[in-house]
Amino acid sequence: MITAYNNPLVQSQSVESEFAGMKILLVEDEFDVGSAIQRTLKQEQFIVDWVQNGDEAWYCLKQAQYTMAILDWMLPGLTGLELCKRLRSQQNAMPILMLTARDRWEDKVHGLDAGADDYLIKPFRMEELLARLRALQRRAPQFQSQQLQVGYLTLEYGDRTLSCQFPDTPTRSTRLSKKEFQLLEYFMKHPRQAMSRNQILNYLYELDAERISNVVAAQVRLLRRRLAEIDCGDLIETIPGGSYRLNPRYAE
Repeated sequence: MITAYNNPLVQSQSVESEFAGMKILLVEDEFDVGSAIQRTLKQEQFIVDWVQNGDEAWYCLKQAQYTMAILDWMLPGLTGLELCKRLRSQQNAMPILMLTARDRWEDKVHGLDAGADDYLIKPFRMEELLARLRALQRRAPQFQSQQLQVGYLTLEYGDRTLSCQFPDTPTRSTRLSKKEFQLLEYFMKHPRQAMSRNQILNYLYELDAERISNVVAAQVRLLRRRLAEIDCGDLIETIPGGSYRLNPRYAE
């Protein structure tokens, strides 16, 4: 049986995934399981934040918006059950898939009553994990239009659309590629902070930055070209020393 521990990745897809651009929080402390799930989710074009303890997960949930979350039950710090209860107590209706080796019916009841929308027992096939995420997506269409707003900018997670509207001017919009979206999201989450090439590379690729230092300049150039289509070519500023940042006039 192919499980979360040894599952080969699903065949590469030639078309854009229905999950493309959706941001998901993965909370799993077992490295082999977490890395296998993360690879599969990234192949399905999710934007994945993976953390390995409940306290860090809670911090992420306070700092960012997610389309859905995958929570392991047993975690260092806050448990998956406690995270569910906290989210629901704050009226957060984000879809949650609970992962656990607990297979008693009583445990399933506890997980669902705590606020989980679905419950998947380890070990499992990646195909089943993705099927359950599709079902959660269908049951919660409101999360498909999740937004990140900074100043005059609105970034849509569902279809990766950027909109810019200054006062007394028409709204201008463009759809971004996956990498353009990730890059602009990074700038918008740190609107007044200059980002070095190494920081950007670590965020986009999780690779050794020195080996591919020219990639950032190319990605910024492509993003600027896309932004110029809506007269926002100056949205990303170059800072002396090789850093970049969001132009402050857009984030007022």
